[in-house]
Amino acid sequence: MHHAAITGSGVFTPEAVITNDALVTAFNAYADRWNAAHADAIAAGEADAMAHSSAEFILAASGIEQRYVMDKTGILDPNVMHPLLPARADDAPCLMAEMGLAASHAALAMAGVDAGEIDLVICAASNHERAYPAIAIEIQQLLGAGGFAFDMNVACSSATFGIQTATDMIRAGSIRRALVVNPEICSAHLEWRDRDCHFIFGDVATALVIEREDLAQGPHFAIRSTRCATEFSNNIRNNNGFLRRTRPGHMADRRDMQFMQNGRKVFKEVLPMVSAHIAGHMAAEGVAADDLARLWLHQANKTMNDYIGRKVLGRDPAPGEQPNILQEYANTSSAGSIIAFAKHSADLAPGALGLICSFGAGYSVGSVIVERRG
Repeated sequence: MHHAAITGSGVFTPEAVITNDALVTAFNAYADRWNAAHADAIAAGEADAMAHSSAEFILAASGIEQRYVMDKTGILDPNVMHPLLPARADDAPCLMAEMGLAASHAALAMAGVDAGEIDLVICAASNHERAYPAIAIEIQQLLGAGGFAFDMNVACSSATFGIQTATDMIRAGSIRRALVVNPEICSAHLEWRDRDCHFIFGDVATALVIEREDLAQGPHFAIRSTRCATEFSNNIRNNNGFLRRTRPGHMADRRDMQFMQNGRKVFKEVLPMVSAHIAGHMAAEGVAADDLARLWLHQANKTMNDYIGRKVLGRDPAPGEQPNILQEYANTSSAGSIIAFAKHSADLAPGALGLICSFGAGYSVGSVIVERRG
C-alpha cells in the first residue's frame, strides 16, 4: 500500500472586496425601499417591517469583517442584490474552471509537479455552475493534466471528502498524483436580501496536490488518516435544480432556491456531531489532544470554531493553534479549511501533527490527520 501526502496548496482570491460597512449600507437601502413599498401592509399588521442590519451585528454573529467576491456591483446595488456574472460562450472557460485553474497553478508550482503528471482532477464544491460536462474535466483540459476527472458535491465538506477520495486511490495504487480543486462562488447562491444570512459567504478557489509520498520533492504533509461521516438533515438546504421548471410557478422569486439555514438547529446538532467525530478519529489513530500542533477547521462561524477547539483540545486554543481566516474571507464553504491550511501551515516543524476538518449541509463532516515531514 502506498502512502499519500499533500505536497502543494494554492489559493485564488478575487479582487473585489465588500466590507461589512459597505454591505450594511446596501442592505439597509434595500430594506428601506421594501418597507416603503409595503407600508400599507406593515401598517395593517399584515407584514413585518424589514429590520436594518449593522456591522456590529455581523461581527458579533459571525466574526466576519469582510469578504471577497467575483462581482460586487450587483450585490451592492439595492435594485439588484446579487452578483452580476455575464454568461460566457460554450467554447470559453467557465468561471469555476477559471478560478480553479489559478489555484491549481499555484498548488502545482509549490509541489514542483507538472500538470501532465497529474492522474486525477476532482472539482469538489458546494455548487457547480452546470450539470455537465464536469467542471473537473474542463480544468483537466485547461491544465493539460492526464488521467481522468470528475465533480463531487458534499456541500461544505467537499474538500475533505475529495481529499479522502484521492488518498484512497493513491493508497490502492490506481493513481500516483491528484489535484483536489475547490472553486466556490458562494455569492451566487446566497440571498443577499435576508438579514439573517446576507453577510455569511464569500468567493474563493483552493487547490491541493496530493501524491504518493515517495514522489514528494520537498517538505510536505503526510496524510496519516482520513475519516468522513454523513447524517441527513434539512436544516441547511437549497432547492434549486433542473426540476425547477417542471413545477407550477417555477419563474417566481422563491426564497428556497437560495441558501437556507435554520441556524439554531445547526448549532445545536452540528457542534456535538463534529466534536465527537474528531474525538473518535483521534482516538482511533492514537492521537491525543496535546499531540496536535494545529487545527484547520471549517470557516463558517467563529463561535462554532471556538467551541470545537475547546472540545477537541480540552482547553481554549492558544494563539496560532486554531487559525481563523473567516474575518477576511467570510464563509467560503468547502474552501475555508483549505485556506486556513494553506496560509497557516508552513511554520510547523517536522513531526508536528495537525488536523483539517470541514462540516456542513448533509449533515456531513470530514477530517484529515496530517504530519509535517521534510
